Amino acid sequence: MPKKTTESDSHYDALEKMSALELLININKEDKTVANTVEGLIPLIEDLVSIIVDKMKNGGRLFYVGAGTSGRLGIVDASECPPTFGVEHGKVIGLIAGGDGAIRKAVEFAEDDPEGGWRDLQEHKVCEKDVVIGIAASGTTPYVVGALQRCNQNGIVTAAITCNKKSPLAAEATHPIEAVVGPEFVTGSTRMKAGTAQKLILNMISTAVMIQLGRVQGNKMVDMQLSNNKLVERGTRMIVESLQVDEEEAKRLLLLHGSVRKAVGGKRSIK
Repeated sequence: MPKKTTESDSHYDALEKMSALELLININKEDKTVANTVEGLIPLIEDLVSIIVDKMKNGGRLFYVGAGTSGRLGIVDASECPPTFGVEHGKVIGLIAGGDGAIRKAVEFAEDDPEGGWRDLQEHKVCEKDVVIGIAASGTTPYVVGALQRCNQNGIVTAAITCNKKSPLAAEATHPIEAVVGPEFVTGSTRMKAGTAQKLILNMISTAVMIQLGRVQGNKMVDMQLSNNKLVERGTRMIVESLQVDEEEAKRLLLLHGSVRKAVGGKRSIK
């Protein structure tokens, strides 16, 4: 079996002999290559975003399915959508092999169950209205590959974010995105460049989808949830700038209506 790119030997050796400065410079040098790789994938990401927007406009949801670092990245992205864009919980859902406990501590062999991902999706009554994105740097994780296989059998749109070419996961996905970023600085440590590539792509997908769904006005998060003082202060500033009222009145309007959009009343654009 040919060696995966994600498992290829690092371009660097004798890491333990490098100074802290040398380590940091070399890690940064590798990180700089990731954005260029992702740039080349924009047409594929654009196609996927268009499909997700169409599905969500018709009542569908977006699922991320992964294991280990990949699963955690999906959960992070999904969990940020309600507070950032004001969408209800359950519209973007992250699933990880081993369940929520695996977010903090790896669950042994959970990722090796080819039926596990589909079982977890069924708990959320996944259906043909939804889109399921499998995330796996290796592209071989049975939990993720199996989930996409079963989704395909049930007429559900599938996508993949992986960091190897011609992987089983990409073969299963109707919309594969292969971010091949090369060997890791520490051989096989896919939480590094591979993880960074996955995070960049997830940021692009969820942000573009939410903007296309009208969850941003101008460049502001007008539907953000007021879940802490920082966000209340941010919303207050938006209203001050938009309505030309003082901070006290802006905050009163914000807390009364519960969001910047409602406080402004849609009568003016958010600057």
